[in-house]
Amino acid sequence: QVQLVESGGGLVQPGGSLGLSCVASGSIYSINGMGWYRQGLGKQRELVATITRGGRENYADSVKGRFTISRDNAKNTVYLQMNSLKPEDTAVYYCNADGVVTPRGIFASWGQGTQVTVSS
Repeated sequence: QVQLVESGGGLVQPGGSLGLSCVASGSIYSINGMGWYRQGLGKQRELVATITRGGRENYADSVKGRFTISRDNAKNTVYLQMNSLKPEDTAVYYCNADGVVTPRGIFASWGQGTQVTVSS
């Protein structure tokens, strides 16, 4: 009943920038936390950044100062602006929403993932 749809992934050169967007759809009353995770080839998913409904941001050390997370509560949308990209940022990026309150219950949801490749 809750669907996350991502956009903005692609191929970028080192030092470049890319912006990701994720929209949560469905009969949603509210969303507590939203965030971005990534998974490199053969690795576990790792946290990139999260943001609470009140706007409190948290970042992985590896992306601090380069990435910025933001959200629009009225649109149930979370964004990730990625600057100064490095080859080690290459991964599938997943959008997450937790504490999603709907008429049928409270859920967590994941997006389908979008590929970000940083390469010359």
